[in-house]
Amino acid sequence: MASAPASADDVARSIVDAFLAYNEEFRSITRRARVTFETRDWQAARTDAVERIELYDRRVRLAVDETTAVLGEFAGDRDFWADVKAHYTRRIGSYADNAFFKTFFSSITRRTFNTIGVDHRIEFAAADIAPPDHVSPGREVRTYRNRGDIEHLIDQMLGDYPFSVPCRDRDRTVRFIAAEIEAQIDALGDDLHVETIDMLTSVFFRSTRAFLVGRIAGAGLVAPLLIALRNTDEGVVADAVILTRNDASMIFGFTRSYFHADIDNVSATVAFVRSILPNKSLAEIYTVLGRAKQGKTERYRAFFRHLEHSSDLFVHAPGDKGMVMEVFTLPSADIVFKIIRDRFAYPKDMARKDVMEKYDLVFKHDRAGRLIDAQEFKRLRLPTKRFEPELTRNLLESCGQSCRIEGEHIVLEHCYIERRLTPLNLYLETADETAAQAAAMDYGQAIRDLAMSNIFAGDLLLKNFGVTRHGRVIFYDYDELCLVTDCNFRRLPEPRDDMDEMRAGAWFYVGPNDVFPEQFIEFLGFREPARSAFLEFHGDLLSPDFWARLKRRFEAGEVIDVLPYATPNWTEHRGNTLVPARTQPPSRNESL
Repeated sequence: MASAPASADDVARSIVDAFLAYNEEFRSITRRARVTFETRDWQAARTDAVERIELYDRRVRLAVDETTAVLGEFAGDRDFWADVKAHYTRRIGSYADNAFFKTFFSSITRRTFNTIGVDHRIEFAAADIAPPDHVSPGREVRTYRNRGDIEHLIDQMLGDYPFSVPCRDRDRTVRFIAAEIEAQIDALGDDLHVETIDMLTSVFFRSTRAFLVGRIAGAGLVAPLLIALRNTDEGVVADAVILTRNDASMIFGFTRSYFHADIDNVSATVAFVRSILPNKSLAEIYTVLGRAKQGKTERYRAFFRHLEHSSDLFVHAPGDKGMVMEVFTLPSADIVFKIIRDRFAYPKDMARKDVMEKYDLVFKHDRAGRLIDAQEFKRLRLPTKRFEPELTRNLLESCGQSCRIEGEHIVLEHCYIERRLTPLNLYLETADETAAQAAAMDYGQAIRDLAMSNIFAGDLLLKNFGVTRHGRVIFYDYDELCLVTDCNFRRLPEPRDDMDEMRAGAWFYVGPNDVFPEQFIEFLGFREPARSAFLEFHGDLLSPDFWARLKRRFEAGEVIDVLPYATPNWTEHRGNTLVPARTQPPSRNESL
């Protein structure tokens, strides 16, 4: 019997080296975020964000090609790969974050063998990749003790985060941060005080902002501490101080783009973030730190663990049935599965690849807090007995290219998994008048936020938007989504005569990229007074001039950041300024 051209240990070593090369390139791209922040090169920051997202698949493909070239016919030998896995396990034992190594190895074998479900012999099962429950923060955290002067503590802290550009006004910045902390702590109760502040040593960069991330502790007090920094013409300034879990959770949320933070021990950092956001899943934390593949692995692990300890059935997800996707959920879990249909009903004129390209655009684009993060899964295997029979029939009939029965399982060749939200149209059915008005205004703000990030949602029907547990309106139906810069925003022509006015369709030419904002009002399903609230605050969205001006700004190279917090020094102007709700206690002190 012929022997393999390379030993199992040699192949294991080469895959370890391949992961280390990937990880170093990941961190190298991440470290550039500091430079782009200091130089305010926001276009470079977005380019780096896309390059880092694409890096994992590129490195996995390279490793697969290299091992296949070396092994030849042995590349498909499962017994040989079982030996490789054993040697690989031994080699990675001493590395921190070795769950990342395991996920990388499994990506290689799954791509090599097109594995359906899980093959425990040649890949690491989800339980094998579970991150440690308790990780010592080690060098990832610095502790500052309050010796009676919060301003002195803040001044010491800021000195540990030097930038190549100066602080705009160091003394005023220190006073502002200290005053915000004291005001917000006082608002929580008279008997609370700050004893220590623990801060992650890494700076978290995203788009045009940098964040210092930490935790305040004291008698009867544990709270997150996030300090947002921006780089102005005069230097770095503190933009906001966040101490509430809700606000911090949204900054680390599943609708936000990934942070760029150069971290030595990711597991320790994840454990720290979990300590200040205990309701945030590990999958979301890994993902928002840019470790999207690990976040996907953790979501898979957590879901299948939940599946083993539950008994409810998969059912159609609540909401109107779509023409492009079949959507189902497990009621006891907080996620939905979305599968592309084999055929789309009229008037949809797109192909499967077009839908996948839309999801890829969202994956790589600034989600501005208004687009849900969809994770792509291939060759999932789920027990048929856990599916409601009607759902099984619908999947096999309408999604036969992606779904099939194998023994006692349904195999999903391709699907997207997202967080489950309450569809906006269903939310409004039971919402009281105040909640409906708030939803209408945030629906308009969602369209505006997306526009500010160069995204036009396309299909503005309420059923394509969802409501989070924080009450935020999020867009989640991507098949009509496109860039603002790809659209031609037009004003509706005046009818020439009565015949034109009575026509069922348009009497004028409509190009493939033409959009008529004046028609948006037709998509609003709001009852009064919610409808009036939308028009009062967001009536300018119905004007082509709003969209045309915005398009020109993007074409001129401008980057508009949609912030995940309210800044104390913002001036609120209805209709043309972002005005997110501020849920933290307002400052009683000076602001910058």
